[in-house]
Amino acid sequence: MTGNGAPAALERPAKARSWGAVSGLAALTLGMVGVLWQAFSAGLGPEGNVPVFVLITLNGLTLAALYFIGASGFTLIFGLMRIPNLAHGALFLLGGYVALRLTQSGINWWFAAFVAMLATGALGLVMYLALLRWNLGQDVRQTLITIAVSVILADQMLAHFGATPEAVVPPPMLDQPVPLGLYGLAYPAFRIAVLVAALLVGAVMGLILRRTRIGIVVRAGVDDQAMTSAMGISISRVFAGAFFVGSALAGLGGAFGGTALSLAPGQDQAFLVSSLVVVIIGGMGSLNGAALGALLLGLVNQYASAYLPPAYANLSILLTFVLLAVVLAVKPTGLFGRMR
Repeated sequence: MTGNGAPAALERPAKARSWGAVSGLAALTLGMVGVLWQAFSAGLGPEGNVPVFVLITLNGLTLAALYFIGASGFTLIFGLMRIPNLAHGALFLLGGYVALRLTQSGINWWFAAFVAMLATGALGLVMYLALLRWNLGQDVRQTLITIAVSVILADQMLAHFGATPEAVVPPPMLDQPVPLGLYGLAYPAFRIAVLVAALLVGAVMGLILRRTRIGIVVRAGVDDQAMTSAMGISISRVFAGAFFVGSALAGLGGAFGGTALSLAPGQDQAFLVSSLVVVIIGGMGSLNGAALGALLLGLVNQYASAYLPPAYANLSILLTFVLLAVVLAVKPTGLFGRMR
């Protein structure tokens, strides 16, 4: 027993967690110092490394925007509704493939992205109504159901779309690089459009969740279903609508991702892992946290890929989980999370 009566065994995990947080923060700080040194040590002129640093930073920001578009839907479903939808990555990939096939048939990119949103939203709604609404609060059962749906969708997409990586052709107005007015650099217009789209998604989602009756009802239904139902509000309808929106955002993310990057089997699981990391880092149910988590993940991903020594470049993916471990060590509920 310690002087205040607390068992010493209970203090050791807290001390270990504190030391782990300090060590992790020190490692990330050293990594950022190394990145800045490589970027600015040769000066600020165009002959130095700053132009490359600018492009890598923009890549990180646009990758973060892509993560946020899809992860905002995952935040709504998993973070707010507490439904562990592990088929979210499959919906992302399906949205990308729907947009791909529609644009290949001559349909306008914007309409193809809209149809991809509706298709994945409708599929997510069917999944919720047919399989998940009967199991609210049963996390293990919901997890197994969504894993099964994910496997089925992945197999069907492999059978119908093949295993060859493909990319969606961007709309003509966004198919040219845009001059940045800095060091003579230009950057793909479509990637800038992804960043703008993420800002719009965040603004609209934030407005709906915080300023409208629908958002209030969603948050009330999550916090106290019994009381919300007693007020005459159909929790099932509210959750169905929220699941539709979250699944539609996964499809929109797939349309953007398939255009900015590419589509291939396995990307569904990679995107699901990224969405989980974003939500856990930011905090369950926090839209602001999802934005910050996506930003950290995107920048760490790009800086690690570009600035790690060539012999250690294959370890860049591990830094994603180092980031996750550091955040959980510092604040187990996530940066913007709260205990419920």
